[in-house]
Amino acid sequence: MISSETRTTPSPSGEGYRHELYPYQGSEEFLSGTLGFIREARDGGEAVVVAVPEEKAALLRAEMPEDDTVRYVETSAVAHHPGRLIEAWQEWIKAHTAEGRPVRGIGESPWSEVRSPAEAEELRYHEWLLNKAFAAGPAWWLLCPYDTAVEGAELERMSRCHPTIRAGGRSETSETYDAQAPFDFSPLSHPCSPYDEFAYSRGDLPALREKISSCAEQLGLEGARLRELHLAATEVAANSIRHGGGQGVLRMWSHEHRLVCEFSDTGYIEDPLVGRSRPTRTQVGGRGLWLAHQLCDLVEVRSTPGEGTTIRLHTGLTH
Repeated sequence: MISSETRTTPSPSGEGYRHELYPYQGSEEFLSGTLGFIREARDGGEAVVVAVPEEKAALLRAEMPEDDTVRYVETSAVAHHPGRLIEAWQEWIKAHTAEGRPVRGIGESPWSEVRSPAEAEELRYHEWLLNKAFAAGPAWWLLCPYDTAVEGAELERMSRCHPTIRAGGRSETSETYDAQAPFDFSPLSHPCSPYDEFAYSRGDLPALREKISSCAEQLGLEGARLRELHLAATEVAANSIRHGGGQGVLRMWSHEHRLVCEFSDTGYIEDPLVGRSRPTRTQVGGRGLWLAHQLCDLVEVRSTPGEGTTIRLHTGLTH
């Protein structure tokens, strides 16, 4: 998993984006590694953005209070929404990089509070996507603490998402990371039975929304949450019609207190980062998936040239 070659951890200035995994066990190791990382940054005149669960942030604040070089950010609005995290990091580091100041980040997902295997998979996928999202800049360095006592069985898969791994205060090359390899998705779970199915094509969007309303209302989903799902579903289905061969299939079922709407078509989404950042005013495409990530609790996207595209929208139910 980790090469035996070690080197002193250098400043990220001029090296582009650096993405480093920090496996640890327990609060003492968490503090040792993260505080060492922060002190290295401060000694080098670098700013640090800390985005970790609140209980971890409290531990760090007790040892390293916030000041003009260390900023703690609130993560509750995005921590369980992997599709929103790249945009959040872009915003968190913008002020420092705009000033030309070297910046580091510490980012840890709330692995002990993950609500489903699908969410865990999307959080790992987010880690992999970070390498693509920041490949062209700006230059900064992200350390990702990972509690092996909670998710130790997934350590090897996490190492495939990080070019380097921190051990003993040093950066070591991850032997399992391959910048050219695709993400190793686990297969999507099978739709829960019974499920509703509706084939749609041009002109069927009103009927599609009616199908979703009928299913959602039986499950107690209504009001603003249903309107948000309608908007997200309309955008995804419209993309099927526009880019996926002119038609698609909607399947709906409930699982673990969520309504899942699955859209399948024969199209192919070439860019895995579509929908992960706020579209610009002049941008062509990408708005539909970005809206889906903002409006739904979880979005899963699987797309291959030979098998087409499957998108699942997860919306939490109140009961």
